[in-house]
Amino acid sequence: MHAMENQLIQIRKASTDALQAAATEADIYQVKSTYIGRGGSLTQLIKNLITLAPAERAATGKLANEVKRAVESAVEEALARTRQAKKQQDMGRTDIDVTLPGRCLPLGRRHPITRVTEEIVAVFTELGFQMVEGPEIELDFFNFEALNIPKDHPARDMHDTFYVSPEVLLRTHTSPVQIRTMQKTKPPLRIICPGKVYRCDSDVSHTPMFHQIEGLMVDDGISFGDLKGILTLFIHRIFDDKTSLRFRPSFFPFTEPSAEVDIACVICRGKGCRVCKGTGWLEILGCGMVQPAVFRNVGYDPETTTGFAFGLGIERVAMLKYSINDIRLFFENDLRFLSQF
Repeated sequence: MHAMENQLIQIRKASTDALQAAATEADIYQVKSTYIGRGGSLTQLIKNLITLAPAERAATGKLANEVKRAVESAVEEALARTRQAKKQQDMGRTDIDVTLPGRCLPLGRRHPITRVTEEIVAVFTELGFQMVEGPEIELDFFNFEALNIPKDHPARDMHDTFYVSPEVLLRTHTSPVQIRTMQKTKPPLRIICPGKVYRCDSDVSHTPMFHQIEGLMVDDGISFGDLKGILTLFIHRIFDDKTSLRFRPSFFPFTEPSAEVDIACVICRGKGCRVCKGTGWLEILGCGMVQPAVFRNVGYDPETTTGFAFGLGIERVAMLKYSINDIRLFFENDLRFLSQF
């Protein structure tokens, strides 16, 4: 046995003894660096194998690899032993009993606003409508002017708007998404636009931020009858087939003719109660045929193109669907309320 083989045997014994005496991870890593690190004694010895005669090099190289693997294995065992000892020590300093079974966390529920939104989107998706979204921070042009509401129009008083600057605002409805989509897409078009909207209003039936879904259908020969048919189907799918509805003439700058849709009170079934103020009816959405001026603003020809639009508040639908009397309950995150859904 020549000198290099003796050195390898001595390195294996010395490293084993050093690892057994190591008390911390830092000590173990120091031993590892001393013997098999970049400048370690075993690493340097392996580099010198090239100086041996070819006959000795194979046997000594084999022994060197065995020693290196042995040191690496001993390092991993020492680390595992040290970490387990530290874990046991840490457990002894805590009141946590790790042998106890884990506590089951209660399962979450989809928020009622989410449930109603998904339900509405599913109805219109089945009817061939495509869902599109747009920015919540909007330009005055898309939120008002393109919808036939110029700066001096009295209809702006209906929107208590949060302005970021004279030309930038938080959108007051999701109708700007319709404008942006029409600018990019030629008819025919069927879209619904769900999303958050913002108005300066807060009481039991209004919040500064709420959710809307607006719909738009544009093609040749679209009539008010198409609008009535689709909205009637929608109401019956969201509530039930026995729910009556009526269309009342109304005014919106971006539709003509315009209408508001009432449904028979879901509480008294049209007989009259406190919720419907004795009328037997509850307002649920607004709609109408798209104003020709709106079509011109997006580059459509109002002489050949017709269409209808509608919009509804998701909170309003959820309140009627689940008989909720205060809109603020949707935003308080009270688990007693949310767990009912």
